[in-house]
Amino acid sequence: MLGGTFDPVHLGHLRSAVELREALGLDRVHMVPAKAPPLRGQPRVSPRERLALLRLGIGDTPGLVADPRELERDGPSYSADTLTDLRHEYGPEARLVMALGHDAFLRLADWHSPTRLFELAHLVVIDRPDFDAPLSPPLGELIAGREVDSGDMLWRRPAGSLLRLALPTRMAISATEVRRRLAEGSSVRYLLPEAVEARLLADSLYRRS
Repeated sequence: MLGGTFDPVHLGHLRSAVELREALGLDRVHMVPAKAPPLRGQPRVSPRERLALLRLGIGDTPGLVADPRELERDGPSYSADTLTDLRHEYGPEARLVMALGHDAFLRLADWHSPTRLFELAHLVVIDRPDFDAPLSPPLGELIAGREVDSGDMLWRRPAGSLLRLALPTRMAISATEVRRRLAEGSSVRYLLPEAVEARLLADSLYRRS
């Protein structure tokens, strides 16, 4: 599972999903747009439009799935609820992974039911280029004794471990910067899949009025 607002989806998101699947030998990566993220502002465009853009971005990429389940639930988009759904879907012995970026990881202790996340899945922290910060005491306590140093060690049990993973490409593309460029009419070429760029420009999404 790789969640996020995908506001909008860009090549950094998609390349991370591809490299995550390759690095860990995953069967598939569920890319899950958040409907109402509890710890950040409301996305600029509607959930359905973000899902449509994600589907355009994924296209026919093997192993990537645009998963709408958080858009179909009422209330905040809690990852624990999404992982509960996936656990029921795949069964108690499946090896489930929730991937998140380093900036989101630093706030993990503030998430809804953070301990429950480890009961349901392994957590994989995708390192972000030139991004580092000390861990807060609550976060250090939450992950104490959970860290492993290889993907192989994750597969020894269905859930409960934490792996920090440096992906090969480490594309430092920011959705905030993409939105800023779209708002002012600057080029976003090579930051987004061509199909996503075409839809955004055709519908003037994120363009400042």
